[in-house]
Amino acid sequence: MAVPNREIETDVLVVGGGTAGFAAALAAARAGLRVRLVEAGSKVGGVMASCPGMPWGGGYPQGHSIGGIFAELTDRLSAMVPPAAEVRPCTLENFGPEVQYDHEAATLLMFDMLDEAGATLHLNTIAGEPEMDGNRISAVSAHDRLGPLRFQPRMVIDCSGDGDLSARAGVPHTLGDGKGNMMAVSLTFHMVGANTDAVFAEGDPYFRRFAARGIAEGRLHPDLHKLYLMRGFHTGSVFCNTVTIRGVDGTDPAAVTRATQEGRRRCHQVARFLVKDVPGFQNAQMWGLGPSVGVRETRRLQAIYRITGDDIARAVKFDDGIAACDNPIDDVMRDSAEMTHEAAVSQGAYYTIPFRALVPETIENLLFAGRLICADPVAFASVRGMPQCMAMGQATGVAAAMALEGALRVQDVNGEVMAGVLKQQGMAGIVGRTLGAVE
Repeated sequence: MAVPNREIETDVLVVGGGTAGFAAALAAARAGLRVRLVEAGSKVGGVMASCPGMPWGGGYPQGHSIGGIFAELTDRLSAMVPPAAEVRPCTLENFGPEVQYDHEAATLLMFDMLDEAGATLHLNTIAGEPEMDGNRISAVSAHDRLGPLRFQPRMVIDCSGDGDLSARAGVPHTLGDGKGNMMAVSLTFHMVGANTDAVFAEGDPYFRRFAARGIAEGRLHPDLHKLYLMRGFHTGSVFCNTVTIRGVDGTDPAAVTRATQEGRRRCHQVARFLVKDVPGFQNAQMWGLGPSVGVRETRRLQAIYRITGDDIARAVKFDDGIAACDNPIDDVMRDSAEMTHEAAVSQGAYYTIPFRALVPETIENLLFAGRLICADPVAFASVRGMPQCMAMGQATGVAAAMALEGALRVQDVNGEVMAGVLKQQGMAGIVGRTLGAVE
């Protein structure tokens, strides 16, 4: 078999095909750029692949869509016959509306949107070392089943979640909360064939009475004092986002492997408990166990600006704000067995995410998006939702096009002008536009 050319020139290289990387590649390709999207797994979507069925929460601050690519994706899924997405209220404390969807339909649509825009995908491909030319990335090595390949990009957008590429390029970072504590990882699954009316009849969104009995009898892990169960998108399905494992370094493949195996054991334990003890599950069975634990937090990169908990508490709306957010401070067991969902802002308020938090201080042709954002632990626990990650990705794709068109360093891209372009693309809640303008 002939091996194709392994030296690839491109305008934009996006590393990581999660929600941020999807939107970054899409926005850059729609701007007319040659885009290559490298993803280590076999799907785009990130958490959608590792935690199938995870709702899109945080996309509706004050009950209105943040707009942009997120709104387009949601609208196209909702318009399918039958609908493949629906906006529903969240049962958890301090969360607003969220999008429940068919994750396979969503994944296919994301592939289609990238194809429509002309972006080229490299699945099952691992990005390796960057080659530096002063303060610029001149090339990035990678590897797929055919062997090594080498990208020569004009612009790089790191949406990898863990930030390996950016760290190797010399971008300073913190790991977890700066003390080594990282949010717990989770493994999710569905129960199908459930009588959901009976399951949710008791009214306690955390099923604490049942959980306490299971822990007391040694049939549930002690961290499971709250059971996070949500109505799934499809009739008779319940999404189980309750198995969390603390003390896992998500940058360590061996630690992630051990956590995944432990997660599988706990998920099966929970499924058996639900069938035996919780009304409505008697005829249900487990389905859709995630292939790997979902990692919430590892590296956060140093940028021109660091978002703080004080910024979000004061509902700051930055001049270079790229997306609105009122997500709670969803701090998932960094250093205790307690999950918190504290309100980030007062009721009816929201803050915006500044573009400067996605721009490194020195490397001239690198941007990053998603959970690599520069934020303190409190702010990070609010900004990390998938819709906001999608908005961050869209912003970096737009900024990459602006930088290349103007022969600019990314540090010299005018954030306010870039935010104006995002407004034209339907993003709501940024300076100069009323949040409710996009429904």
